[in-house]
Amino acid sequence: MRRILFFATLVGLAVSEPLLAQQRNPWGDLLSPREMYPQQQEAPPRPQRPDDVQSAPLPPPESGQQQGVPDIALPPQQRQEQPAQKGAPAARQPAEVPVERPPDVKIANPTAVFSGLDKITGRIFPFEVAVDETVQFGALQVTPRACYTRPPTEPQNTTGFVEVDEITIEGKMRRIFSGWMFASSPGLNAVEHAIYDVWLVDCKNGPPDTNKSAAKAKS
Repeated sequence: MRRILFFATLVGLAVSEPLLAQQRNPWGDLLSPREMYPQQQEAPPRPQRPDDVQSAPLPPPESGQQQGVPDIALPPQQRQEQPAQKGAPAARQPAEVPVERPPDVKIANPTAVFSGLDKITGRIFPFEVAVDETVQFGALQVTPRACYTRPPTEPQNTTGFVEVDEITIEGKMRRIFSGWMFASSPGLNAVEHAIYDVWLVDCKNGPPDTNKSAAKAKS
C-alpha cells in the first residue's frame, strides 16, 4: 500500500511541474535581466593593428628650463640668466645717444619793413626803417632794434624787436610799446594806441628805401 502511494505522489509531481512552468511569474520581469537592444550592447574590443598610433600621456614639465626648448622661447619669468663663459668678452650694450635739436638759424637784417594805420582816415602807409634808427609816424616814433629772418630751407618766421614812443600834446615822450613783433601774427603783440597802429611786415637785407619813409607817407 505504501509503495502505491509513493508512486502516485511521483506521478503527480511529474504532471504538475510543466503546468507550473507555464504560469507567468509577475516578478520574473523585474528579477530577470532585460534583453539589450543592438545599440545598447557593448561593442566587442577592436583588434589592434600594427599601423595604429598609440597615445600616452606626456610627462609633467620639469622645473626650470625645459630640455630642447631655447631660453628665448620661454616666458620672461621662466628665463634663466646664462653664466658668462670664462675668458669670453662681455657683450657691449649700445649707448643711448641723445637727439639734440639743431639751433634755430637766424639771419640778421639791417632794415625792418613796417605798415602803419591811421584809424581816423583808414589809410595804411608802408615804410622802412634801419635798425637802431628812429622814424616818426604821426604821433609815434618807431625804433627797430633787431630784425631776423630764417633761411629759405626752414619755415619762415620773421621777428623784430621794436620800441614805440608816443609824443603827447605837452611834447613829452612816453613809451607805449617795447617787445617782439611777429610778421606772421601781427595781432599777437600789437601796439595799443587810440589813433595809430603799427606792425612788422618783413625784414630787408639792404638799406631802407627813402621813398617809403614814414614822413613821406604821412605827407
